[in-house]
Amino acid sequence: MNTSSLFGESQPPIPWRRLVWPWAVFWLLMLAIAIQETLWTGKLQFWRPLVNWGTSALGATVLIAVQIRRADRFKSLLNQPLKWFLRSFAAMPLLMVPYIAAVYALRFGIYALAGARYPHGPWVEVMAYDVTNFVVFYALFSGILFGLRFYGAWADAWLTAEKQANLARQAQLAQLTQQLQPHFLFNALNTVSSLIHTDPDMADVLLTRLATLLRAATDASQRPEQSLADELTLLHAYADIMVQRFGDRVRLSWEVDATSHGCQIPTLGLQPLLENCFRHVVERRSALTHIAIRITHSASRLQVEIEDDGDLQQLPEKRGVGLGNLERRLQSLYGAQASLELRLRPGGGLIVGMSLPCAH
Repeated sequence: MNTSSLFGESQPPIPWRRLVWPWAVFWLLMLAIAIQETLWTGKLQFWRPLVNWGTSALGATVLIAVQIRRADRFKSLLNQPLKWFLRSFAAMPLLMVPYIAAVYALRFGIYALAGARYPHGPWVEVMAYDVTNFVVFYALFSGILFGLRFYGAWADAWLTAEKQANLARQAQLAQLTQQLQPHFLFNALNTVSSLIHTDPDMADVLLTRLATLLRAATDASQRPEQSLADELTLLHAYADIMVQRFGDRVRLSWEVDATSHGCQIPTLGLQPLLENCFRHVVERRSALTHIAIRITHSASRLQVEIEDDGDLQQLPEKRGVGLGNLERRLQSLYGAQASLELRLRPGGGLIVGMSLPCAH
């Protein structure tokens, strides 16, 4: 993350309201300590400590409000702490004088209204004490303010980076899920064309199936995931077209766990698995090919297997476009929680397995 971009104009507001109660508790604690100290004099008093610490609390609250407003003017310096603190401390003398004057004016006034005289030591000692307290308090709160501002800017930048990364993932998913293979579309249209004169009803059915698939590919960027039930509708549409094309050269069997229908799965995520069988097995052999689609659900996991009884005796060294595309989509959506693996079928053929999380 680039720290130079952390401190733009758009930053989340710091939730100062959440600090009101800790601030109030702090001053109540200081008041309680002051009241307890009056016991040492042998006479318990409430109003004098209340006036003394109340005026200090009021002055400090106003001072903090002013400092917060001033800090908004140089928030662009948060990535340069030294300059930020120099800018903050530059106004300290200008704030210290009215703060101390206002606090003592309030104390003298309230004591006078109560018919009493505000007690104090030599003014030199009093001023030295109050100036020291003011500097310590000002430095402490400046550090807290800087930390809160810096954290707020960092959090805003982190959220922005997350949003950008999410947009990038969505763009990648949109690109991947819309890649319906051109050769499939070409072959499907040829199949429909060959049936128009010999079996127009079947041609009409296949066109409907093809339209369903094309609509899914178009909408996939808006819906990268869908329920397994909806995905199976698309897979059956694809299977109908391919079975009609290859006729007696292929047989499909379906074993789908009914409890898995509510699981979420990448849109058009099963089609590449079945397409892999047709493209690399059925198209290349004249013998009958059996393809089994098995889907099970257990322990919050969805397991998908598509098996063919082709002639393959050795796993391919690299995955094709369809399977590679699907694997990247799984990683983008589920990370390490999903996997795609290939293994040989005993006696020849290939089993493609996909595992992903499923929580109803």
